[in-house]
Amino acid sequence: MTSLPEEHPAPTADTRRPAPYGTPDAPRIAVRGEAHLEVDPEIARIGVTVSARGKDRRTALDDLTRRNATVLDLLKTYGEAVERLETGSFTIAPELARHGRGERVAAYRGSVHVTAELTDFTALGELTTRLADLDLTRVDGPSWALRPDSPAHRRARRQAVHEAVRRAREYAEALDTTLAALVELADVGADGGPPRPFPAAPGMMRSMTYGAAAEEAAAPLDLEPQRQHVHAQVDARFTMVPPRL
Repeated sequence: MTSLPEEHPAPTADTRRPAPYGTPDAPRIAVRGEAHLEVDPEIARIGVTVSARGKDRRTALDDLTRRNATVLDLLKTYGEAVERLETGSFTIAPELARHGRGERVAAYRGSVHVTAELTDFTALGELTTRLADLDLTRVDGPSWALRPDSPAHRRARRQAVHEAVRRAREYAEALDTTLAALVELADVGADGGPPRPFPAAPGMMRSMTYGAAAEEAAAPLDLEPQRQHVHAQVDARFTMVPPRL
């Protein structure tokens, strides 16, 4: 007895899946919601570069170690005002004589770079002035920023969603109808498309370098925090009740 092959039903289209561009029975609206906030910064970063120079490697290294310890000790005296303290690059290298034959070492030069993040801006002006008052010490900053988990980012995202809903409702009202359902909500660029760029906020970086400590303590700098610009964008798609055209 010969068995007949099983018959498989022909595949049918999934009628439950909405059409990509809507249908007359479920017209689709696509909008973009944007939010722009201007808020106070939460942290300030300063960079400190300590240098040393000596006729031999050991002298340069000893001076560099001493000056680096002085900077770290000063930063640590500000306690919780300095939230993060990191040592970055360290270099020590020979300097060749400009004149004469052969590779003759004239001196050794070294440097250490330290980055500090502060949350107490009242201590910032005094600290930067005291650091700049140290021998062969360069201070760069401050640069202002928000924390990665700042509530300002969440506020901007919520406002962007509300803006998308408001715009979609306006389109629907222009056709004398209403929204029916949310089909999709996504960050701009989440689907693989290029995100819309925003202009970068101007930096607020200052550099101060002193060759020797002043005889009298310098007055603290008056540093005004730079307001931060927070942006958020979302793409949203809705269906609406079919309008009468």
